[in-house]
Amino acid sequence: MTESIELLSKAKVGFIGAGNMAASILGGLIQSGLPAESIYVSNRSAGKLDALKEKYPTINTTHDNAEVVNNVDYVLLAVKPQIMSTACADFRDLDLSNKCAISVAAGVTCETLNKLLGADTPVVRSMPNTPSLIGYGATGLYANDKVSEQQRDATSAIFDAVGKSIWVDNEDLMDVVTAVSGSGPAHYFLFMESVVQGGIDLGLPEETARELAAQTALGAAAMVQQNSETEIGQLRRNVTSPGGTTAAALDTLNEHKLPEIVKKALEASVKRGKELADIANQ
Repeated sequence: MTESIELLSKAKVGFIGAGNMAASILGGLIQSGLPAESIYVSNRSAGKLDALKEKYPTINTTHDNAEVVNNVDYVLLAVKPQIMSTACADFRDLDLSNKCAISVAAGVTCETLNKLLGADTPVVRSMPNTPSLIGYGATGLYANDKVSEQQRDATSAIFDAVGKSIWVDNEDLMDVVTAVSGSGPAHYFLFMESVVQGGIDLGLPEETARELAAQTALGAAAMVQQNSETEIGQLRRNVTSPGGTTAAALDTLNEHKLPEIVKKALEASVKRGKELADIANQ
């Protein structure tokens, strides 16, 4: 059992919803050492529950959302924003003040969740991203004032099982988290697509261009993580010889205002996130 999962060693964790994100998180928990029998999962249809039961025979599965909530200390609300109210209606009358509700639904505010779950319910909003499916997730977290330090640490442990978790102190920043990391994988995919296509157009075989682009992106990300005391700009300057090939490429990217384009893209994502939040919280 990993050190972080030890925080959950005596706890039970539940999932309302059994989609890909829920399956990846609970799989990460089990792989990190949390016993499958400590996990409860509910889902409307049987197919996904059957698949989980086949993979983890001792996991607890049910179609009853209230059964999950009754049996756990931490409940992950892993449903789409538009059905959050319906999912929570099954346990609206239960006292959740001694539990911790963790929402994976984008845009649903703590205020809305407390209206659905009770004013005294400890609530955490989370924004994991799709690399969580392979253990490389980046998850932003925000807690309301009912969440204890122990619950915060345990929530971190849950998402650290599928990558890295980072807390923000202002709930409004969750829209920025969504823009930077929630939507972020697609931004990098687009850049890599462009690099691969450029390499192909210049003569590289597709497989070669793809492998070079993917490994280069992986290496660049690892250098940023492993040199946390070094500014990213300095890492860029370290590989940019004046008048060289890298400088020529960067001059072109700057000439076409890549930094400004990225900023505008993030601003558009934040704006749309707030619009969707307004819809989800009505």
